[in-house]
Amino acid sequence: MARYEFDWVDAFSDRAFGGNGCAVVHGGAHLPEAVCTAYVRETSLVECTFTGPSEVVDVKVRYFLASREIPFAGHPTIATVAAMRDRGLIAGDSLTLETGAGIVPVKLDGDLIEMTQIAPEFGPFADPALVAAAVSLPVEAIVGQPQKVSTGLPFCVTVLRDRAALEAAELNLEALADLGKSLGADGIDMMEPFLVTLEGATAAGDTFSRLLMAPPSPPEDPFTGSATGAMAAYLWTHGLMDKAGFTAEQGHGLGRPGQARVERIGAPDAIEGVRVAGQGFVLMRGTADLPEMV
Repeated sequence: MARYEFDWVDAFSDRAFGGNGCAVVHGGAHLPEAVCTAYVRETSLVECTFTGPSEVVDVKVRYFLASREIPFAGHPTIATVAAMRDRGLIAGDSLTLETGAGIVPVKLDGDLIEMTQIAPEFGPFADPALVAAAVSLPVEAIVGQPQKVSTGLPFCVTVLRDRAALEAAELNLEALADLGKSLGADGIDMMEPFLVTLEGATAAGDTFSRLLMAPPSPPEDPFTGSATGAMAAYLWTHGLMDKAGFTAEQGHGLGRPGQARVERIGAPDAIEGVRVAGQGFVLMRGTADLPEMV
């Protein structure tokens, strides 16, 4: 048993209880997956991060869901940097993270923490009927053709016709499994659709999104930074977003409003990366006694 310092951070928010929470365990990157996933389940959060020394850049970050390790996640990246800054662990206005998805550059711009996600990888288009069934909506609610897109973690990006459809969506696990199989998921990563409308939750927003999640994760993610990058790449590539930079919103229906600034690197038809920026509010600080195995 060893003791680790941790910070509980609300990411993509400038206040307590907004955006998406993440517990950042400092110095715990060497812990086995079973311990890390058990810790996530103990917190009831969607994801937690475990940091440690890196041989190639400033710090190594590992990302965990309640069920498994994943290569990258957006709101935990914002949370990790916010926690490090709050503890005085960042010397300047930039740093680089070693993640399972590669090297992630981060810049500090006042209160904003800006991460650069990798160039998008576009996978197969999804059958709109399968996507509609997975989120319990009529196929007519879907605009265009959903597609598997990744800027570090894959999602099935799905544009909906209006906010009413977005709010009506409910996850159907059996249909979700069918959708995941059609997109090459391995049965664990079921490729939840990232649902987006081309109107903000508030007057400040350009898009409003939801991510419904399968167990053992919580039913819905308050803010999904990695999916926001993939969504932005999809919108730019398919001519659905004219702005090279826009404001993405998520979480308002959960009472946890979150907001991100999103910017394109490169041309719409040759995107080199996606910058996603948001704030982080350190809500709690403490210690955790964690075993070397469970």
